Amino acid sequence: MDERWAGRGWLRPGLLMVEGVVGLARPHSHHTVQGITGAAGIEIGDGQGGRAECAAAVIPPDTVHEVLRGAAAGRIVHFDPESAAGARLLAMISRADGVGGWVRAGGELCSDAEWFAGVERSATELAGRDRHPAVATVLTLLPGRLEAGPVRLGELAREAGISEGRLAHVFSADMGLPFRPYVRWLRMRLAIRFLAEGHSLTAAAHGAGFADSAHLTRVCRGMFGGPPSEFSWIAWDVSRGWT
Repeated sequence: MDERWAGRGWLRPGLLMVEGVVGLARPHSHHTVQGITGAAGIEIGDGQGGRAECAAAVIPPDTVHEVLRGAAAGRIVHFDPESAAGARLLAMISRADGVGGWVRAGGELCSDAEWFAGVERSATELAGRDRHPAVATVLTLLPGRLEAGPVRLGELAREAGISEGRLAHVFSADMGLPFRPYVRWLRMRLAIRFLAEGHSLTAAAHGAGFADSAHLTRVCRGMFGGPPSEFSWIAWDVSRGWT
């Protein structure tokens, strides 16, 4: 696979954004819903022989696609499909649409020039706003629990003095993402940070609470369509500690 990631990027739970060169990519899929733009235009394929030139596209999760012509400047954003922003993008498209539908949805993004800029702005605002006390407690506890293995919402709820059902509700409302996928993104972010610091894949996997390096690689490929090594360069931005 040709290099797809070059430029600046950042990662927070539910969201990975990369700005810079949009490189070629062979047919692949990922569990995220993806927005992709190219300042001078890009060409994408839908894995079924369909292809189109466009300024932007929205690609549904778990759908084979490829980048046939990249761009020297562009933006790629991966959203968890369970997040509020991911749901907005999913409402624009159908898996059955093929490349034509992806491009039509991309046109909607381009017609809103502030949309992508708003993603970063809203992420920053979300990180800084007041949260439900129980959610604030859980966010304090989570970093120390990741290396230990499974993180259970019920245990955290008891420590936060709230029912598990209520915590699930207020957590999703405050964080824009349900608890389980949120923890999965935290683990991925931690693993990528370890890799950027020079740790081995095995050490990064264990440090982030994955069973082993194969588990980490499998989850990363499933989420983003590539191995963890493709994303370790963005970890300088992870150190901002956005949650």
